[in-house]
Amino acid sequence: MFKIVNREEMAEGTVILNEIEAPLIAKKAKPGQFVILKANEEGERIPLTMAETNPDKGTITIIYMVVGKSTALFKDLKVGEGYQDVIGPLGKATHLEKVGKVACVGGGTGVAVLHPITRGLKDVGNDVTCIIGARNKGLLMMEEQMKNASHELLVCSDDGSYGHHGFVTDVLKDVLEKEDIKLVVAIGPVPMMKAVSNLTKEFNVETMVSLNPIMVDGTGMCGGCRVTIGGETKFACVDGPEFDGHQVDYDELMNRLRAYQEDEKKCHEDYCTIRDAS
Repeated sequence: MFKIVNREEMAEGTVILNEIEAPLIAKKAKPGQFVILKANEEGERIPLTMAETNPDKGTITIIYMVVGKSTALFKDLKVGEGYQDVIGPLGKATHLEKVGKVACVGGGTGVAVLHPITRGLKDVGNDVTCIIGARNKGLLMMEEQMKNASHELLVCSDDGSYGHHGFVTDVLKDVLEKEDIKLVVAIGPVPMMKAVSNLTKEFNVETMVSLNPIMVDGTGMCGGCRVTIGGETKFACVDGPEFDGHQVDYDELMNRLRAYQEDEKKCHEDYCTIRDAS
């Protein structure tokens, strides 16, 4: 069992943070890598990129949104309880080097994934501007952590309840017009990453995104996580999860992510009904 040592509810209770005992993973994991977790025999294998690792404590931190049965099972786990399986670190680590001025853009739970990458880019000597956004102030995540991980933090909300009233692309465009940005890292909902990539292509700025396709084994054997990058098929679990944002077929990715949406919703509703009745 991989025991939960800390648990927090974020973003109005829709997003959960778990700090988990996993000393071997914590020792080896690098920014950008992910783990696959399974709550129990009734749960699915869920890939999640680590938001934090602490080799000294032997823990890793994951942050996830409750959207289906398996993440609902995750949410029901209490401090002292644990996951049946945690496998990792998986995927390629982020390539971190000094390039100059960097813009890191995050939306929703993508901010958690962006956090260690932003900090890593700052640590190797880059001048890092971070832009994070959410639908409203209540759903904004990790503001203080992102402020500490970057040189400048810019905040957006779709409804104008906090920070800039509008999308992260609005603020990013202003930054690109004023600064000599050498690299943009964008992590969040697929439509957001697509919009960021379309914008940075106009400015001819290298852009990296982290993709979250459907995944099963995480070792490149099942092919479930296939994505099209520059017209070629890649497997996000072993070739990624990070790719050139200008080469991603986002429409294909969005269609594949929607394939089981209705089943996911029904399984979640059925699980909650049975749980609440017991």
